[in-house]
Amino acid sequence: MRSDYRRYFENIPVCPHCSVELSCCESPQIHVGDGLGWGSEVLYICLNDECSLFVNGWAQIEEKYGHNSSYRYMQLPGSNEANLMMVGSEDAFKGSVIDLQAVDAQNVRYQKEKEALADLETAIERKNLEPALHLILDEAAAIDGRRKAITMLVPINDLACIDPIRNHKFRDTSLQTESMMAISLLLKANYKKECPYCYELIKSQAKVCMHCKKEL
Repeated sequence: MRSDYRRYFENIPVCPHCSVELSCCESPQIHVGDGLGWGSEVLYICLNDECSLFVNGWAQIEEKYGHNSSYRYMQLPGSNEANLMMVGSEDAFKGSVIDLQAVDAQNVRYQKEKEALADLETAIERKNLEPALHLILDEAAAIDGRRKAITMLVPINDLACIDPIRNHKFRDTSLQTESMMAISLLLKANYKKECPYCYELIKSQAKVCMHCKKEL
């Protein structure tokens, strides 16, 4: 979610039926009436279950249409035009209420992803592991950027990437496989291996682990 939703929270209207502030919700991609969009990424909807429109709507729709539904009051941003949304349950649209703090957090994450992608261009030259590691471990980052970062692990040649990647839970198993292959190449290039008992790094020729003293 990369939109700046904050502007929609500046002047939220109130419901004329219950005087409760409307909720700012993500609009559905398809308009049920004409199959097109709503023309806005958000909708202001009254989600007050005590609203007279919602309370009385059940009986009105049952009598008029024979449906088990009710109405929610709705307004489009920048418009004072009143609209009625037919809903089939109390929970309709409640799952689409925008959490501004969550949106801000996602925008911060996206900005860091962009910065890491930009820094990636000179990461090998500067031997800078940070942008590559950031992208690899960011499960919300674009997969192309994460794959590019993995290919740069060996040229950057920083063994500090091993523990964070080993301990990361990848949702995409293909990225995990590619990362493990890069770690193997990185260890080989540095004449290192991981102790099978304590997983500390040791020389590839070692017969006894210098950390846990286990015979290999």
